[in-house]
Amino acid sequence: MTVLSYPEIENTQHWEKPGIWTPEERGHTNPVISSAEFALKETDLVQIDDEGVRGAAQYIHARLLKESYTPHTWRSHPMHLAPPMPYAPEDPNTRASLDWLFLISALNFSFWSPREGTPERYGVEWRAGWASEERSVWTGYWSLVAAVNRALEEGILITDPSFYKSEARCPDSVFEHIFRAAPQSLEGIPLLRERIAILREVGSILCAGFGGSFQGFLDEFQRRHSGEGTALQLVQMVTDAFPSFRDETWLEGRRVVFWKRAQILTAETWAAFYPPPTTPPTPHPLFPHGITQLTMFADYRVPQILHHLRILAYPPALTKLLKTRAPVAHGSREEVSFRAASIVAVERVCEAIRVEGGGVVEGISSVLVDFYLWDLAKRVEEGEKIEGIQTEETLPAHRTRSIWY
Repeated sequence: MTVLSYPEIENTQHWEKPGIWTPEERGHTNPVISSAEFALKETDLVQIDDEGVRGAAQYIHARLLKESYTPHTWRSHPMHLAPPMPYAPEDPNTRASLDWLFLISALNFSFWSPREGTPERYGVEWRAGWASEERSVWTGYWSLVAAVNRALEEGILITDPSFYKSEARCPDSVFEHIFRAAPQSLEGIPLLRERIAILREVGSILCAGFGGSFQGFLDEFQRRHSGEGTALQLVQMVTDAFPSFRDETWLEGRRVVFWKRAQILTAETWAAFYPPPTTPPTPHPLFPHGITQLTMFADYRVPQILHHLRILAYPPALTKLLKTRAPVAHGSREEVSFRAASIVAVERVCEAIRVEGGGVVEGISSVLVDFYLWDLAKRVEEGEKIEGIQTEETLPAHRTRSIWY
């Protein structure tokens, strides 16, 4: 299959040789961590405030406990297409939910808007949730979810890979209809043509090699690893199979991997099928070894809240760059520094929580902390004030228009 070309990628050398990591890294050590540590040091722009890490770790841990924020929180969101429980691969509703998850993760990128904070930004009008008759206009990431849910409600087979890969069955005009904006919006969804190209690509790959579904992909994953595969091994299988999930760049001649969407696909699959509390605990049906190998998902929203919590510190030049809302090029030292620092910072926050708790703290992972921070960032954007901890002014998120996040 011909590798698709994406305009914002200047160096696609890393697409030609997927899965380049050492035997020690594959399946055991997440190369995202070593990449981030290298990039943080090499760029020497964004800094991590150790005192801020300690204070924020106490705050985050306390909030996770007070809000009973757990992996089960994912299933409670009214917009999510939650699968049946327990995990039943033969159930058509499980297959449908997994295909929904996969499509959302394939398109989970670039929702920032120059019209942010105004009704003119891109938004999608749909229900306030699957069980609600109330109508809402969803923006940002949730505009994608609303558009997909609305299409399903209209009877469009948008989550079926055999449908969206086919230009005959699903011409570009169908995508234009699916992602149509709310009446008051003065802009469309960013990077629509790139999104269409990605769906053609991933749909073709799923149909050619995995029975035409993400369930088929997971079946193959479990077959390869005899039901004992790790979350990191699934991430690696995703980046091997799908070029548009290979979120990588080059810095000083070294390959730097971030794998935001491959990791979030794995993490949301984990959260969607997270077993209810039992004694003794029920092993996860797909990830019996947990997801602690995964990092946070390096985007533009989490760095913003990490700075607000005084975990990340910016030199004056970066602060000015953000305040002027200047574009930040994909692969630039500034962009790489924002993302690398976020990964290392969340790892340190998790470690600080463990130290405070005297060792292993049940349920704490970079994935759960990322989920919480992203939700917190959205609440702060809507006007919520963080109390009980010192904060910095809220700066605009960095503006990188990219298919990777």
